[in-house]
Amino acid sequence: MPNSIPHLLLQEQFLNRFNGRTLIVHRGFPDQYFKELLEQPGGGGHFRVDARIPPSSPPTPIEWVVHHHIIPLDLPMPLLVKVDPDSLYLRHLLHGEHAGHPSEILWMLDAIRERYHMRLERQQGYYRPVPGMSVEENDIDYDFNND
Repeated sequence: MPNSIPHLLLQEQFLNRFNGRTLIVHRGFPDQYFKELLEQPGGGGHFRVDARIPPSSPPTPIEWVVHHHIIPLDLPMPLLVKVDPDSLYLRHLLHGEHAGHPSEILWMLDAIRERYHMRLERQQGYYRPVPGMSVEENDIDYDFNND
């Protein structure tokens, strides 16, 4: 399987760079959303990836993850992605048809390992999707504590 070697390397490079970090995959932000995001505690620390930008050839590790594993899931965007060594946890930021306030991101991150729309389980050189809660469900449990 000659194709699995580069994918395994891309996966390893992605995890070396982004393990423990948070990504926001989007197709542009609503007006003032980005400004509000930057005003939130830690809001500037989320890596933002615009899914409208095509991957380079060959793709960078983050482009490979976003364009080969996240976008094909066809989840609503913007999409919050928590990167752990064994799984990527995905949860969209919408309430109905509109993005929730950026201040909700920290609450979502607190519970993302239990309340996600999709979990991408790490395999050798790829990620296997595991469904979580319904895409229509996105209520925030403000009493949840992930300790």
